[in-house]
Amino acid sequence: MAKTIMIVDDSATMSMSVKVNLEIAGFKVETAPDGVKALAKLKAGLKPDLIITDINMPNMDGLELIKNIRSLPGFRFTPILTLTTESLSSKRDEGKKLGATGWLVKPVGGADLLKVIKQVLPGS
Repeated sequence: MAKTIMIVDDSATMSMSVKVNLEIAGFKVETAPDGVKALAKLKAGLKPDLIITDINMPNMDGLELIKNIRSLPGFRFTPILTLTTESLSSKRDEGKKLGATGWLVKPVGGADLLKVIKQVLPGS
């Protein structure tokens, strides 16, 4: 059974690029353009095995999204990776405190992303 990964990014180009890489690697992929829409999908019953989120997005940024996901029943241990241009250590520390599993700074190559996914998602 293919693992499901949710990508949350307001950049359609970035979202599509990551999606294609993950689908080629055999993952099922769901996308959302911001934290509000991502949260709505999760509350409606989507249960991804991993969530990859950008930090700087309109409506609800990635840090707020991580905080909200961690408060949902059943998502306490779901791995959440950030994939962002944000490289400030203060932002990274805040992300970890809110529950981010890992922090990747764009650009990240497909092979590098898959390597990190295999580390945080057992059996992928």
